[in-house]
Amino acid sequence: MKLVIVDRDGTLCVEREGYLQTPDDWAPLPGALDAIARLNHAGYQVVIAANLPGLGRGLFDMAALNAIHARMNKQVAAAGGRIEAVFFCPHTPDEGCNCRKPLPGLFQQIGERYKLDLTQVHAVGDSERDVQAAVAAGCVPHLVLTGKAPPAQTDPLPPPFPVGTRVHADLAAFATTFIAEMQALDAARAETEAKARADKAPPPAAVH
Repeated sequence: MKLVIVDRDGTLCVEREGYLQTPDDWAPLPGALDAIARLNHAGYQVVIAANLPGLGRGLFDMAALNAIHARMNKQVAAAGGRIEAVFFCPHTPDEGCNCRKPLPGLFQQIGERYKLDLTQVHAVGDSERDVQAAVAAGCVPHLVLTGKAPPAQTDPLPPPFPVGTRVHADLAAFATTFIAEMQALDAARAETEAKARADKAPPPAAVH
């Protein structure tokens, strides 16, 4: 199974003050829905990993959250894509859980659910805590610059952004670069395997 982990607010959709509380608050970022569809068509399933402390604070309930995600899934499907699942932390910062990013609990849940080696999984988010959680779980970190507070400089990223974090303008740019790189790796791997098979093939029989 090939999978990409994507943050929600600020990466896939517009980040709101006071959190997304109703379906009307949901609005995809430009190019984001098409990016999900392109990842799917390239053979990658997409799951969301999101901190949703507004749930723990009582700003919205599970019925409202389900309605928000129903609207999200409908729009993703209309663009030709699919979000496999949404993993979320409902806790407030003072609850001391392991699933609130920058801790790796959500990513570990995803790895356990799908029986994945997380070192082979790429994760995309718009904040320091997103990429810190990805690295803590062993994932390959990617930062997009569509959140409320993008870093002032990106080359290099300032600490405490993890070393090796790759930067993209938005989710669409990530999808374009990632798909091209993965296709190139697949082609190189196929060429290596074909050469290995050819080297192992017995020589042609001599003709007398």
